[in-house]
Amino acid sequence: MADLDPSKKVADRYLKREVLGEGTYGVVYKAIDTQTGQTVAIKKIRLGKQKEGVNFTALREIKLLKELKDSNIIELIDAFPHKGNLHLVFEFMETDLEAVIRDRNIFLSPADIKSYLQMTLKGLAYCHKKWVLHRDMKPNNLLIGSNGQLKLADFGLARIFGSPDRRFTHQVFARWYRAPELLFGTKQYGSAVDVWAAACIFAELLLRRPFLQGSSDIDQLGKIFAAFGTPTPSQWPDMLYLPDYVEFQYVPAPPLRSLFPMASDDTLDLLSKMFAYDPKSRITIQQALEHRYFTSAPLPTDPSKLPRPTSKREPTNSNSRVLDLNSNDGPTVLSPPRKSRRVMPDREAFEGNAYRADRLDDHVNEVRELAAGNTSKNEAAPMSLDFSVFGGKPPNRPTINSADRSHLKRKLDLEFQQ
Repeated sequence: MADLDPSKKVADRYLKREVLGEGTYGVVYKAIDTQTGQTVAIKKIRLGKQKEGVNFTALREIKLLKELKDSNIIELIDAFPHKGNLHLVFEFMETDLEAVIRDRNIFLSPADIKSYLQMTLKGLAYCHKKWVLHRDMKPNNLLIGSNGQLKLADFGLARIFGSPDRRFTHQVFARWYRAPELLFGTKQYGSAVDVWAAACIFAELLLRRPFLQGSSDIDQLGKIFAAFGTPTPSQWPDMLYLPDYVEFQYVPAPPLRSLFPMASDDTLDLLSKMFAYDPKSRITIQQALEHRYFTSAPLPTDPSKLPRPTSKREPTNSNSRVLDLNSNDGPTVLSPPRKSRRVMPDREAFEGNAYRADRLDDHVNEVRELAAGNTSKNEAAPMSLDFSVFGGKPPNRPTINSADRSHLKRKLDLEFQQ
């Protein structure tokens, strides 16, 4: 009777080859579909013990990808349980945008960068049109096929948005791509958080390295403010009322061209609009696609002609540098790195019940205090914006440890059940 198990029959259909990668919630294999001969990628997700229930992250990814059918979004071919694991079968993609950025044998022309960004924004525009937030935009979640087509992948953190009172966790995105409102602890946000992450990817394509590499949430904010200046209440009126607001000493914004000296005027204009502090003023993905940057010369490269990595090689060393900012030149934290909420009395009374529900996230802020160490009123937040283009081995990207992963999973499961 075991041979009649339908899940086993489906599993036997796919011949697993090598491991392609390991993410937060599963392992990805390269495999062959023996019925069609098609090469596929299989993500194996552990379902967990019975008392833990179903993996809501996997369910969310399946549900959303069944709805999201677009040329710039990864295709979910099949899904089946087998031996206590859930297997998601995706179309196979040869590489990802991170590999392109890191490969120093590849020269990215302005037209190439424009093409990669355009495909990224098209995928996001489709998501936002369907009221879906991706919430995990980063270069290694942007996969590239053999025809050069870029597709958004990894929808495990994605979420339906649009309800004005819906509250989400702010612990989403890899820190380097996290919008300042998320770093200040907002629980109510929309598509602007994906726009900020896309802007970070845009900057990374231009610089050939991650743009803002914070080691903690406070350090990340310090790097953002050093790059774009400390935001003022006139720039971002709601900033003072965010749950984890921390006051920084004011520093003026350096000229954007000093950060991207080779960029065109249209490039800098689009970047500045995508990096707007106030989420309400930040350009939308659709507005970004309609920006003159994409219609001015040079036009985006045809995807089939885009450069792609030929091998997984570490970047070579070089002394070439674009800009080197002193690590002690960042803004000073004026208020302690904790929940120093500045809210009006009537607002606090109105939102009392909501803040009691927020107790789930309190220990995250305690960790933040410990991570900040002895940051005092007169001590500068670490700055060190490193714009070395070819300066040695690329930095390790931030990862989620097991404790944080468990905490994030609980919050995502609560989101899913709401």
